[in-house]
Amino acid sequence: MEIIAQHSTLFLVLAIVFGLYMTWGIGANDVANAMGTSVGSGSITVKQAIMIAAVMEFCGAYLAGGGVASTISKGIIDGKLFEPMPEHLVMGMLAALLAAGIWLMVASFQGWPVSTTHTIVGAVVGIGVAAVGTDAVQWGKLGEIVASWFVSPVLGGILGLLLMLSIQKLILNTEDPIAQARKWGPAYAFLVGWIVALVTLTKGLKHVGLHLSTMEGNILAVVVGILLAIIGRIMMGRVKIDTKKDNKDFRFASVEKLFIPMMIFTGAAMAFAHGSNDVANGIGPMAAVINLINSGGIVAAKSPVAPWMLLIGGIGIVVGLATYGYKVMQTIGTKITELTPTRGYAATLAGASVVVLASGLGLPVSTTHIAVGAVMGVGIARGIGAIDLKVIGGIVLSWFVTVPAGAILAAIFYYVMKGMFL
Repeated sequence: MEIIAQHSTLFLVLAIVFGLYMTWGIGANDVANAMGTSVGSGSITVKQAIMIAAVMEFCGAYLAGGGVASTISKGIIDGKLFEPMPEHLVMGMLAALLAAGIWLMVASFQGWPVSTTHTIVGAVVGIGVAAVGTDAVQWGKLGEIVASWFVSPVLGGILGLLLMLSIQKLILNTEDPIAQARKWGPAYAFLVGWIVALVTLTKGLKHVGLHLSTMEGNILAVVVGILLAIIGRIMMGRVKIDTKKDNKDFRFASVEKLFIPMMIFTGAAMAFAHGSNDVANGIGPMAAVINLINSGGIVAAKSPVAPWMLLIGGIGIVVGLATYGYKVMQTIGTKITELTPTRGYAATLAGASVVVLASGLGLPVSTTHIAVGAVMGVGIARGIGAIDLKVIGGIVLSWFVTVPAGAILAAIFYYVMKGMFL
């Protein structure tokens, strides 16, 4: 208690700085999951991707990020064991943020698309074991999160495959794919607006003081979907196509051109979904530290996340993706399989759907796993040979390294802080 009171200002500053650093790493590394498919498919440029993602990542983090943050901050470590020594929990959470930020920075410099969720969960487990022992870790809760890491890429892959097969059946493999693209395009745009709006309206807007019933949320989500379908139809109508040419390759190229508006919508949706889910990784531990300071060292069962904390998380993510996001973006967007706007659309919408659903349920899934699974699913629609298995192997290997790296770094930083303050 005395340690927290004595160094409260320093702990508060470190929590905000390390929280910003961690969310910078999220933006720099995980932007590939949000916008890599959009850039890799040739739909938008890197600069356009950064501009779109900056707005949507921030909105997702601020409007819909609170539900997952509480899961990270209270679900993995048993806070009761820290009640006699709350200063250890403060130092541990600071160590976890710093460790995760450093590992994400290293991975971003190397171009590795690692999981920020893996990183912070590994770090929190590391400080729990270092501070108290294995009893500090809620292994059952950790087991649920680990299970989601395996389930989420499978769900992303299945949904991506099904969406791609539907595009092939309804549009690409028909006698007049251009006409079919104009016919079905608005329906695919509706899916984007509906899935993102549904969770935003029913789960997210409570953080800005707007509470809606399930019925109101469902109705508004359908309205948003219809609005986006109308916008999509108008945008597709403005795409110029040379009707004089009528060979198979030209028709396919024209369909891809028509899907560019869809790709912009889905890229924005994935950025929103990513911001809503992954902001928790940075501000969850930060919220735990700040609430411990404000309460005078009382370890609460749940750490509330204030709007200004979500604001800091959103800013960190945006700065990260603007300054260093381009490097990791190449891996998912270009190296796993060849992407076109239709393939990118299917992969991105599949990823967004799984991430937004998980965010609404408060389950911290890995957007990296989901995105890779969705891109693989789209590739499998053309046959297993369309996927670069060597690249997939390297990505999976980096996933396995991430958890122990986060845990070891966090334990080291915890011992350093313990030596400094105790």
